[in-house]
Amino acid sequence: MSNDTETATGDPDPEETRQMVRERYGTIASDDQDCCGDVGIDVTDDGGCCDGDTDATGSERLGYDADDVASVADGADLGLGCGNPKAFAEMTPGEIVLDLGSGAGFDCFLAAQEVDPDGHVIGVDMTPEMVSKARENVTKNDADNVEFRLGEISHLPVADATVDVVISNCVVNLAPEKQRVFDDAYRVLKPGGRLAISDVVQTAPFPDDVKMDPDSLTGCVAGASTVDALEAMLDSAGFEAIEIEPKDESTEFISDWDANRDLGDYLVSATIEARRPPRDV
Repeated sequence: MSNDTETATGDPDPEETRQMVRERYGTIASDDQDCCGDVGIDVTDDGGCCDGDTDATGSERLGYDADDVASVADGADLGLGCGNPKAFAEMTPGEIVLDLGSGAGFDCFLAAQEVDPDGHVIGVDMTPEMVSKARENVTKNDADNVEFRLGEISHLPVADATVDVVISNCVVNLAPEKQRVFDDAYRVLKPGGRLAISDVVQTAPFPDDVKMDPDSLTGCVAGASTVDALEAMLDSAGFEAIEIEPKDESTEFISDWDANRDLGDYLVSATIEARRPPRDV
C-alpha cells in the first residue's frame, strides 16, 4: 500500500517540504499571523486556507454557521481551512475522532461537542508550536475529551483500529507523501470506520512557477492532487465507498488567495469521503 506516486523524480524533496510546512505554520501559531500575509498573497475577509481572518463571516463562508464559531473560545479558529468536515462527518455521541493536522484545534473542539463527554477527540499536528497552542485551548474550551499529539499524519501516533472517524481540513494537500497518509488513516480506523476530509483538489495543471514555488507548496496550492489521483490512492489504501465531491462555489474564496493570479482556475475545495470495509479482504 505504500506505492507513492507523489515523490517522482523532479518533485520537491519530501523532508524539505515537511520542514517548510513546519516552519511556516510554527510562525503562524507563534505570532498569531495569517498563513499568507508574509508571502505576497492577498489577504481578504473571506476566510480560507490562505486567509488569516477568523471572524464569523469568513468561517461561515467555508461552511460553518454562527453557532459553530460562537461555541469555540477565541484562539482556536486560525482561518486555515477550506471547508467544514463536521458538516458531513456525521459524528455521533461516544465515537472516537481523529483530526489530521489539527492546528490550534478548532475542528477538534467542534467534534468534541458532537461526540459528547463519552466520546474522545485526538488531534495530530507536526508543528510543536501548534500543538502547544492547541493544548492551551483545551483549558479555554473546558474540553476534557480532547487531546493533542505531536506527530506526522503519514506516521500517526495512534494505535491500530482504534478510531471511528478521521477528519481533516485542508491539510492532506500539504503532505508530500499522500499515499502514506491514506495508508495510515486506514490503519488507525476501526473496521467500518470512515474518512471525512475537506481539502483542495487540482482541476487544471499548475503553471511551472507554481508547482515548484515554496510559498505555493506550503500555502494549500501546489500540493493539491486531482480527483483521479486521490481516488486511486484511497483505493490502494483499501478504502471503499469513495466519494469526492468538488464544491464549485469554493472558487469564490479560492480566487482571493493570490493577488497575482486567479487560483480558482486551478483549484476547488472538495469533500472527500471513504470507508474502511467492515472486514478486510
